[in-house]
Amino acid sequence: MTESESWRQHIMPYLVHTAHAQFVGFWVGAIGWILTLVAIGLVQWRVWEVSDLSVITSGLVFVGIWRACFFTHVLLTSEYEIMYCQRMRSSDAFTPSEITVAQTLMLLAFILGLFGNSSVIYGLRNIFFGLDKGRPTTLAFAFGGGLLVLSGVSSFVPLFWNLNSVLTNKTIDFPPNFHLPPAPVQQYVGPGIAVGIFASILEVMSGMVFLAYRFPEGQNPRVRPSGSNTDCSGLVESGKGPSPTPTPTRSQDRVGFHGMDNPAFQTQADG
Repeated sequence: MTESESWRQHIMPYLVHTAHAQFVGFWVGAIGWILTLVAIGLVQWRVWEVSDLSVITSGLVFVGIWRACFFTHVLLTSEYEIMYCQRMRSSDAFTPSEITVAQTLMLLAFILGLFGNSSVIYGLRNIFFGLDKGRPTTLAFAFGGGLLVLSGVSSFVPLFWNLNSVLTNKTIDFPPNFHLPPAPVQQYVGPGIAVGIFASILEVMSGMVFLAYRFPEGQNPRVRPSGSNTDCSGLVESGKGPSPTPTPTRSQDRVGFHGMDNPAFQTQADG
């Protein structure tokens, strides 16, 4: 068994034991990152209730960060209600500031979460594959945790800004081709904001778990093989070190380390 194999056999289980929280934190961060992507795609950030049902058949308008939609069977010739959507761009003059900021920061949060999870995957790979990379592992967890926290904070800003717009019943001056009134009768918080806030909380929690990780420095395996496979006498090692030299007794101190012959043998030899 080589020294590297011995290190993996004895230290790897210990390292895995120290990273249980980080393993759970990775899944929490991954779920938060996926939910961030879901929140970006949802159109139901702000739900408007309107009184005029001549065009907006359902009486509800869904305002997201990319488009505004409502169900109608007037604008499109069909016997079924079809969702009619119009895209909102940050360059459009009517687009409010909270939606313009949300388009940028939510994409930034998605990118930061992607790189953050990639970094922590590298750190977990080092631990679960028993690679002796203490400093790179610690740096990977710290870098990934920091990116996950930044991802959560970046999405918190537009989410709470749009939440405040709902609570204060702010209006949007849509152009005529949107077929939307400038102000709703009442508006509600849509699932897009709720999912985004939950995703942000998960990412911040995951990032804090990785920032708190400390690699167990100075831990050595219980058994390390010596540099050679044979002892000084040329015999193969049996797994134990050489026998200790016996400590001479007091009588041996007087006659020397090798002792002396039995007098009976000396008498027989003289005869």
